[in-house]
Amino acid sequence: KINPRRIDELEKTVKHDVIAFLSSITEQVGEAGRYLHWGMTSADLTDTALAVVLRQASDILIDDLSALMTVLEKQALQHKATIMMGRSHGVHGEPITFGLKLAIWYEEVRRNRLRLCQAREEIAFGKISGSMGTYAHLSPAVEEAVLQRLGLQPEPVANQIVQRDRHAHYMQVLALIAASLEKFAIEIRHLQRTEVLEAEEPFEVGQKGSSSMPHKRNPIGCENICGLSRVIRANAMSALENVPLWHERDISHSSVERIILPDTTLLLDFMLHRLTKIIDGLCVYPKKMAENMEKSSGVVYSQKLLLLLIQKGMKREAAYQIVQEMALGVLEKKRGAKAGSFKKEAVSNPGLLSQLSKDEILACFDPKAYLKQVDVIYKRVFH
Repeated sequence: KINPRRIDELEKTVKHDVIAFLSSITEQVGEAGRYLHWGMTSADLTDTALAVVLRQASDILIDDLSALMTVLEKQALQHKATIMMGRSHGVHGEPITFGLKLAIWYEEVRRNRLRLCQAREEIAFGKISGSMGTYAHLSPAVEEAVLQRLGLQPEPVANQIVQRDRHAHYMQVLALIAASLEKFAIEIRHLQRTEVLEAEEPFEVGQKGSSSMPHKRNPIGCENICGLSRVIRANAMSALENVPLWHERDISHSSVERIILPDTTLLLDFMLHRLTKIIDGLCVYPKKMAENMEKSSGVVYSQKLLLLLIQKGMKREAAYQIVQEMALGVLEKKRGAKAGSFKKEAVSNPGLLSQLSKDEILACFDPKAYLKQVDVIYKRVFH
């Protein structure tokens, strides 16, 4: 039996956790204890056990990613035609749908799930090859038999340890997943800003947002995810630092891994559960999305006019100048708190009317025209 209290007692004297563990077992098995750990080194035991634990942790995280994909798909299908403003540099670009934003997240999570499945295979290697990895006191057949029972692959060539590039790669994958979660969370935070308010985290009955301001509904769940992502990325850097060890090994990586491996897998599990719950209960406001689209006074349809002028035979530079001057003029009026309408300017602009009819101009201001390929995109993603 494993007796943690006895192990702790022994470790106070021997100052070596594996020896304390082995001694506590040897005390119980009698004469046969002399064969325990025969020809092995500590890392044969600990690295092999670590591979088992990381594989099990991977299985949990892979299930978590699948659960997140499920709610993302549900919301993406629900908001496939929910028109909103697409933004680049934080500035209005052209119309998109909220469903397309979620479809992008779904596809990114799918890629991350694939990466983790691959990293799970790369981390599932153990070794029982002795102090310098030469099988000086054990046959490779022993290693193969034991690792087969554990569901692991033998490290093809090792020194005293399994090489830490495997663990560093595993941690980079976890860090990449965390970075994706932060990306999604920060977008929700932006959309929840008072001036935007197109979507926000669910706010449960009885929940309070501020100790001083009763009106507050803060995106605390997403902020929490963004903060924890920083911790995971920092842990991934520590894993990279563990790769270069002295000669056949030193122990500088050990204390680091006792922190970063359990902490990172636990944190990522927590973050995935939290974001899945947020996405599943996300509050989406299509009316506010429509209102925000009007805030740029219709200039977001400028490319439609530009391309139509080019199609009619105008040189691109000349067409661009006409449309840009008109659009910037409308925005300048708006900055001066004056009413402005890109559509009204367009249907009365001589440069446009010399090339286009009013009906052709007005047809450029239909947001649904930007979404004609949404079905094609969805078939690529949700096949």
